[in-house]
Amino acid sequence: MADEDVTVKKTTKLLGVRHLQAVLLFFAMLIAFSMRVNISMAIVAMTDTTQENSFDWSMQTQSVILSSFFWGYVILQIPGGELAAKFGGMVLIIICVGVNSVVSLLIPTASYYGGWQIVCACRVLQGLSQGFLYPSVHNLIGKWVPLEEKSRLGTLIYAGAQLGTALQLMAAGFIADYWGWPAIFYIVGGLGLIWMVAYVFLGAASPRDSKMIGEEERNFIESSLGHVGRDQKKLPTPWKDIFTSLSFFALIIVHCGQNWGFWTLMTELPSYMKQVLGVDIKSNGVMSALPYLAMYLLSFPIGFMSDYILKKKWLTITACRKLSNSLGHFGPAIALIGLSYVPAGSVALAVTLLTCVVGLNAGHYTGFMLVHIDMAPNFAGTLMGITNCIANIISIIAPLAAGAIIQDENDPNEWRKVFYVSSGIYIAANIFFIVFGTSKTQAWNETTVTEDEEKTENNTKY
Repeated sequence: MADEDVTVKKTTKLLGVRHLQAVLLFFAMLIAFSMRVNISMAIVAMTDTTQENSFDWSMQTQSVILSSFFWGYVILQIPGGELAAKFGGMVLIIICVGVNSVVSLLIPTASYYGGWQIVCACRVLQGLSQGFLYPSVHNLIGKWVPLEEKSRLGTLIYAGAQLGTALQLMAAGFIADYWGWPAIFYIVGGLGLIWMVAYVFLGAASPRDSKMIGEEERNFIESSLGHVGRDQKKLPTPWKDIFTSLSFFALIIVHCGQNWGFWTLMTELPSYMKQVLGVDIKSNGVMSALPYLAMYLLSFPIGFMSDYILKKKWLTITACRKLSNSLGHFGPAIALIGLSYVPAGSVALAVTLLTCVVGLNAGHYTGFMLVHIDMAPNFAGTLMGITNCIANIISIIAPLAAGAIIQDENDPNEWRKVFYVSSGIYIAANIFFIVFGTSKTQAWNETTVTEDEEKTENNTKY
C-alpha cells in the first residue's frame, strides 16, 4: 500500500465557497430529477377522463411517453464527459437545467396542440440534455471538493436526486388538484430558470475560475487535490488505458448491477404491491415517496461515517468505498428477498421492507459513485459518462426482462423469480467490484503531465 503523507493546510472557515457550490449542485440535481419524474405523476391527471381537457391515451401510448426520456438520455453520456473535460462542467450543467426548464414550460402547450408525439419529442430533448448532468456534476466535484470532504459533500449533491423525486411524487397530486396538471410543469420549469440565473452569478467551473473564493480556501482545495501550480488544461483522453483497465471494468459492472436492481424496483414493485399484496402504492403520493425519502435521509449518516472512517484512517479509501457499496447492494438484496415472502394484506411490513430496500441503497453514493473521481480525477466526467451510458441501457433492459419472466401478475412465485434475479445481480456485481475495484489513482490519469508538474496525490492512499 503506497501511503504518501501529505500536509494539507486546512482552511479555518467552517463554511466556504466550495460549500456554496455543493448546495447549488444539490439543487441542480433536485430540479433535474423533479423534471425527470414529473410526467409519471402528471400523466395520471392528464388522462383522467373525469376531468376537462383530458387526453384519451392508451396504456401503450402512456408507456411510450414515460420511456421516451431514456431514448435521449443514453446518447450524450460519453460525449458529455468529454465536453465537461474540455469546457468545464459549469457550461454543461447550465445547458442541462436550462433546456429542461424551457421544455418543461412548453410541455402543456405541446400536449394540447401537438399530441402525444410532440410530448415524446419534448421528453427525448429533456433526456438528451440530462445526458450532461452526471458527467458535468462529476467533473465539478473533481474540481471543487477536497479529499477530506468528498464523501459528505458528494453525498449532499447526489442525494438531491432522491429528494427531488420524493418531493415531486408528494407534491404533484396536490398541485394538480389545486391548479391543474399544467402547473406541475410550470412550477418546476420556473424553479429551474431561477436556479440557472443564480448559478450563472454564483457558480464557477473550478476554484481557480471563481471570483468569490479566498486564497486560503483555494489553496486548501488545490493542495488536497494536488492541483497547486498545475495548468488544468484538457488532457488527451487515454481511451486504450481506460478500456483495458480491469478496475474500470469492475466499475462498469457494479454500476450496471446498481441500475438493474434499482430500476427493477422502481418500475415493477408498484405493480407487485398492487397485484399480489393489494396495495395501490401509486395512488398514495406519500407512500410512493417514502422509499426515496429514506434513501435521502440515510445518505447523510453514511456520508459522514465514510469521511470519519477516512479521517481516523481506520480503513483505506478503497476499503471504505467497498464497505459503503456493500451496504448499498447487499442490504437491498437481502431485504428484497424478504419482501418477496410478505403475505398478502401485510401493508405495513411490505412498505417497511420496500423502504429498507431503497433506503439502504444510499450506500452506493459513497461507494462506487465516487470511485470515478478517485481513480482518475482528470477524466472523472468521461468515466461517469461511459459507465452511466452502459448502465442506463441496462435500466431499459431490466424491466423488459421482468416482463418476460412474469406471465401471471397475480402469481407471487413468478414475482419471486424477478426479485431473486435482481438480488443475485446486486450481489454478483458487488462481489466483482470488491475483488477487482480500486480507488487508487490510475497511472493514466496523468498521461501528459511532466514530472515537474506532478504533485503528491492524496488519492494514492488506497
